[in-house]
Amino acid sequence: MPRSEINRSGEMEVFARVVELGGFSPAARALRMTPSAVSKLVARLEARLGVRLIVRSTRKFMLTEEGTTFHERTLRVLAELDEAERAVAACQIPRGRLRVNANVAVGWHFLLPLAPRFMAAHPGVQLDITITDQVIDLVDERADVAIRVGPMRPSQLIARKLGESPTVIVGAPSYLARHSAPSSPADLAAHDLITFNFARLRDEWPFRIDGKRVYLPMHGKVLIGDGESARRLAVAGQGLTRLALFHVAADIDSGALVPVLQEFNPGDVEEINAVYVGHGGRLPARVRAFIDFLVAEIDLRRFAKPLEPAKAQAKREAVSI
Repeated sequence: MPRSEINRSGEMEVFARVVELGGFSPAARALRMTPSAVSKLVARLEARLGVRLIVRSTRKFMLTEEGTTFHERTLRVLAELDEAERAVAACQIPRGRLRVNANVAVGWHFLLPLAPRFMAAHPGVQLDITITDQVIDLVDERADVAIRVGPMRPSQLIARKLGESPTVIVGAPSYLARHSAPSSPADLAAHDLITFNFARLRDEWPFRIDGKRVYLPMHGKVLIGDGESARRLAVAGQGLTRLALFHVAADIDSGALVPVLQEFNPGDVEEINAVYVGHGGRLPARVRAFIDFLVAEIDLRRFAKPLEPAKAQAKREAVSI
């Protein structure tokens, strides 16, 4: 019989139970087998090994020298199998180092505020967080999860959607006091713009003009490497920038930033995704727990719709008064 067809661990467990309980009948009862089945299994084991393991008769039951050696080794193997099963079961408990790469806006607004709650729920996990708007290679950087905003490039990575947010062009009241607010996308050519200095899937800004979606290239007076820096420069009155609504909603509510050109906003949204390597369908427990946590805790529903043009116009008019 080919070795691959033999349940060697099963044979060992039956043999060990026979020795432990001192006979085929008590072992059969414990294993819920018939005595003849236990006897045949031990006989088959002896035939395969080519030695007698047990001396048995109606009145005597004892191990041979070879049987004693095999029994000792069997107990060690079964103990190691038990330990292996316990170790694998322990892997289902989230633990270990979890490397997370997050978009700056999501990192500041969601990830960092939520991190203490995740750590409290999973004390065996060590969070290793990198916050950057640069798109990294998860494999090269050995990251477990990346949180990305915007359109996804085709890849073998798996993306789980966390939400979506409209985009908005904003400027500070101080900037709009020095420069008249643009009344059309063409006016942006005369404005100071804050754009990004890293490659994006699409660098143009989208508009709806005469019922059609149009993408216009924008050349920034200031180029910046992350959305949070762009937001802060805009608040400081350094120009107009285009960001996700969730990123600047608090600034708009407080009056620190004012939306412009909303009547030309095409209503596009940027998806926010947790991206990870599939691991053949088997995720480490720490990765699965973290992604499930993000899906449950990040709530972007209040940013699901773009600002109404009328409300945006009212904010601009309030600035000009």
